[in-house]
Amino acid sequence: MIIRLRIALALVMVSLATIVMGPIQILGLVFDWKIRRRLPGIWHRIACRMIGLKVHTNGTADKRRPLMIAANHSSWLDILVLSAVADVVFVAKAEVKTWPVFSTLARLQATIFVVREERRKTGEQVNEIAERMTAGEIVVLFPEGTTSDGNHMLPIKSSLFGAAASAIPGSADGTVYIQPVSIAYTRVHGMPMGRYHRPIASWPGDTELMPHLTTILKTGSLDAEVTFCESVPFTARSNRKAIAATVQNEIETAFLASINSPR
Repeated sequence: MIIRLRIALALVMVSLATIVMGPIQILGLVFDWKIRRRLPGIWHRIACRMIGLKVHTNGTADKRRPLMIAANHSSWLDILVLSAVADVVFVAKAEVKTWPVFSTLARLQATIFVVREERRKTGEQVNEIAERMTAGEIVVLFPEGTTSDGNHMLPIKSSLFGAAASAIPGSADGTVYIQPVSIAYTRVHGMPMGRYHRPIASWPGDTELMPHLTTILKTGSLDAEVTFCESVPFTARSNRKAIAATVQNEIETAFLASINSPR
């Protein structure tokens, strides 16, 4: 009964926040008000609090622009976690548009949807990402291309950094900054999570969305640790594979430190 009441309260509070902030965010998107970049962060902080997700941070987002954040990806919770600590927009696969609830939230955050299978649209999609970055927005890319099991990181796809290369002409000094960021789920009810319990938070591709959401709501207490690493300069002379290797190493090092010594 207590769990049901807690879940009901969480859903009510998140719904109220959406009802109040949603119309303002829509107007912000239509008229390109600055508030449209900040409201999603407030909403996500409320959502994190309501579902019992505590977010701890090491470091901050780089203040230099254009800036792309490259983060490891193990769950839809990553969206809430990153949005709660920085004013960001995401690059997401087009199928997210079909997900109930999440599609609406993604659109309200001005998510950039990409169709990786249609090469004829690749140029348009890359240009949109570049334009958003040169306009001062922090674009988040999950370069693994899919979600992991939360215990390790998958290989990074260097081709996904093409958008960073496209933003170089719009940079004042010819440099785009790629900031590696680690997201680790470290505790459940205050206790270190470990390999066995980490699937509570992780959401690999073969897991149904709604049952996983229900599990998170029932759990009611998770800790996540976000580590902002030193940004990697990306210029016209940079080698994508070398950049990808550096980014992967930075994320993995920070990720392992978080899961082995959780806050």
